[in-house]
Amino acid sequence: MNIKLSFLLMAILAFSLASCKKTGDAPSAAVQITNLNVTNASTDTLNFYLNGTRVNNASSIYPLGSSGYLGVAVGQQNYQFKSPRSPVVLLSLALTLDSSKTYSLYVAGRSPNLTFSTIDTLVADTSNRATIRFVNASPDAGTLDVMVGDTVNFKVRAFKTSTVFLPVNAGNKHIRIYQSGTHALKIDETRPLIGGKVYTLFTKGSLKGTGTAALGTGLVVNK
Repeated sequence: MNIKLSFLLMAILAFSLASCKKTGDAPSAAVQITNLNVTNASTDTLNFYLNGTRVNNASSIYPLGSSGYLGVAVGQQNYQFKSPRSPVVLLSLALTLDSSKTYSLYVAGRSPNLTFSTIDTLVADTSNRATIRFVNASPDAGTLDVMVGDTVNFKVRAFKTSTVFLPVNAGNKHIRIYQSGTHALKIDETRPLIGGKVYTLFTKGSLKGTGTAALGTGLVVNK
């Protein structure tokens, strides 16, 4: 009888200690989130994963496309990129993000040194003009000069660099891209820009590339 009573008292004591520990534990810290837009300047169709979990669940990111701003954890995280319906990791890299900033990540190939990020300050123009910046995501194009219409001129932009956002009147805009300091016209096109929108014009591909790998541009609507 005494033995049974001892076991009962020990069980009650163990349960009480476990309950105290559970209720006394500090609450787990909330994960801080920032926004990241992945822009695909490669020839692969991509899905991107954060620590093994796919983030762009709505749609894959096609060449010249972007994911739109998606919430991701701040701090240093491991990102992986895969083709749709494939377990093979095409690209893996560590990326450190801050909770107080908004970012774009540009993927220009399957190597970490062909990726880079920008900090995005997205402020729409109050005069109903469009706002645009230029990002050079072409690894072998050298430095580029870019004209958007007759008023916006971005000079000597190297691979992995971004300009500030500048306002431009809305409408169809003639875009000309030259190798810096020359009259060698590499891209000549027209793109429609809508007032109040914020855009990123970026280059992709190679000067020596053909087909989908040729030098070209993409246009992202950031806001």
